[in-house]
Amino acid sequence: MSIRRVVSGQLANGKSVIVSDEKIEGVQVVPGASVYPMWGADTPPSFPTDGLPPGFKEFFPTAGGYRFFLFTVLPSGSGRDAAPAAPAPLSQETQSVIGSNMQRHHEAESPGMHTTDTVDLEVVLSGEVGLELDDGAKIFLNAGDVFIQNGTRHRWINRGTVPAVVACVLIGGHPRGHGTGADTH
Repeated sequence: MSIRRVVSGQLANGKSVIVSDEKIEGVQVVPGASVYPMWGADTPPSFPTDGLPPGFKEFFPTAGGYRFFLFTVLPSGSGRDAAPAAPAPLSQETQSVIGSNMQRHHEAESPGMHTTDTVDLEVVLSGEVGLELDDGAKIFLNAGDVFIQNGTRHRWINRGTVPAVVACVLIGGHPRGHGTGADTH
């Protein structure tokens, strides 16, 4: 799958223009899951902008940063809600596209489980995807459903027969009691 990304910007004379119209390819980050990085920055946006990608260093933003991406979760193949496989180390090429802190947040002893210092605003675009939380509780979402993830420990699962596609905006924040926006792992 590739995603068309169209970006506007502003010329020096103040005229709004389309700066780019391109296809974004997915990056496999863990077995069964790909990420399509659309946009992000490590600082709050300021305007006007020329429309060039602001760029970011890490996948998960720190306080004041944001990310927008789509991701896919492939079916487990078993027809049940199996946990994903453990992630393999990210290649340098993958790290250059999505940043290097993704695996730092994923738990080796509990594949797929992760906690970030972000508010995640997510909408399921297609398929069915599930979330497992700390206590083993699971909730399943279908196309059109929205999930607001508030810095909680979770993992994504797909017990269906088709890939699930989710759009996500991450907003970096401060974990309660820490005040630094530092990693929780």
